[in-house]
Amino acid sequence: MTLEATVSMGWVNTVIDAARRLGVGDTVLLETAGLPARALAWERWPIDFITRLWHAAERCTHDPGFGLKVGTGVRPASIDAVSFAMQSAATLREAITLVQKYQRLISDGGRFQMLPGSRGTWIVYHPRQGRLAFSPHQIEAVLSAVVSLTDWIAGSAVRPVRVQFSQARLGPVRGYREVFGCPVDFEQAFSGLLVSNEVLDKPLPQADPALAQVHEQYNAGRLAALEKGAVSAEDLRQWLVARVGPTLPRRAEAAGALGISERTLARRLETQGYTFNSLLDEVRQELALAAVRESRQSLADIALSLGFAEPSTFYRAFHRWTGMPPARWRKLEAV
Repeated sequence: MTLEATVSMGWVNTVIDAARRLGVGDTVLLETAGLPARALAWERWPIDFITRLWHAAERCTHDPGFGLKVGTGVRPASIDAVSFAMQSAATLREAITLVQKYQRLISDGGRFQMLPGSRGTWIVYHPRQGRLAFSPHQIEAVLSAVVSLTDWIAGSAVRPVRVQFSQARLGPVRGYREVFGCPVDFEQAFSGLLVSNEVLDKPLPQADPALAQVHEQYNAGRLAALEKGAVSAEDLRQWLVARVGPTLPRRAEAAGALGISERTLARRLETQGYTFNSLLDEVRQELALAAVRESRQSLADIALSLGFAEPSTFYRAFHRWTGMPPARWRKLEAV
């Protein structure tokens, strides 16, 4: 069991690449999202981190079609090794079934459901957000990504019969028609694509049963490793970064999220040279330095946002971290 819902870096990088193509650099995007630069080196992000990235991209690009652009820019690397399993599938329906089965390798941020009918099948997307509300661009990106990936697997354009979103329209109608090539409705009961059964069940030219079995075994092994959730100090660090606020996360809360006892969590961290409190201190230090250097918040507000009951307590901690008061450190960093 893992600490929380996460998303693969393949999907994170797809969002970053789309913003980059619109002239928004990585540094600006991460700073706007309030995320540390070293997060780019992580294997997976907490769901709330990519949600913050999406909201930052909205503000930086001012592009109402950003989500659609992310989806159309999806490549096999965006969805990890799941893409290779899809490419070996016998039909598009089988390929989508593989996405359902191995969705966690891509992201915990949602799941797909297929609702078959006599002539067509709805491919419905059910988002699973974290503590932060998803950007509507995230939903648009997922549905447009489905079209991009099915085009790639089929080797030709695959057009849905109909597309609908549970949310309001974000941009001009022509942008949706260019991506989906069919009627698009908004503010409906669910978000999804209606695809004809003939298209879904048509044999794919590159189907390879032997190779499909190899990919199946590989993805099954990776999914088992992910779900086993052997906790590392880096796992806990990411979880803490997402949760540090006026009320600090507690060791009991982390242990409960993992489904283990506090004692077991303490033992696992001890083997890596950490304690829960030492990691929490490191995270608060990292967030404090970033906030003092990059934001215009008052020092008192920063102290409160990091769970310090009094500014004086924050000042003492900051002096311990840097050897100087926060006001002096901020001036030196601004030079």
